[in-house]
Amino acid sequence: MPTDDVPETFHVTTDEQLRAVSNLTRHRIMAVLRFEPATITQIAERLGLAKGSSSYHVRLLERAGLVKVVRTRKVRGVTERYYAMAARSIELPDPGAGQPDVLMRHAVADLEASPADGERHVGMAHLRLTEEQFAQLGARLEALADEYRKLSDPSLPDASLVFALFHPAPRDQAEGGAK
Repeated sequence: MPTDDVPETFHVTTDEQLRAVSNLTRHRIMAVLRFEPATITQIAERLGLAKGSSSYHVRLLERAGLVKVVRTRKVRGVTERYYAMAARSIELPDPGAGQPDVLMRHAVADLEASPADGERHVGMAHLRLTEEQFAQLGARLEALADEYRKLSDPSLPDASLVFALFHPAPRDQAEGGAK
């Protein structure tokens, strides 16, 4: 699929779009379409879904504008549609205080579903940083992800990189204010 005409970022702005990306199955369908177009049948096979279920979820993603048909072909009188992402990346709105972070929930679900005997690099670091250091680290993490995103080759196995740099809630707020 030529990527020159694909927008860099799709900004999720509507409730319909947010509902579409909030579903784990649809998140996984978008992961299949991240590097190359696929048909409903190919998506279903790759994710272990029924074709009807795959079709349903792809239609919702298409209606929300997150995926689109990029080519069609006739196979024994039936038109096969190839779907691809509508943009290279999707930007979600901030979840807001007390709201679930959809991206992190999907990342944890994907991590938990990954082969336990496969190589993983998972860690957490608790840091104390100035605001300037915090901003610098965030920029370095984003630059590193961009560097490796550009090296991605669709013929290689998928790998996911997830990072979250944030200021945790104050202890009394995180514990529900109980003392």
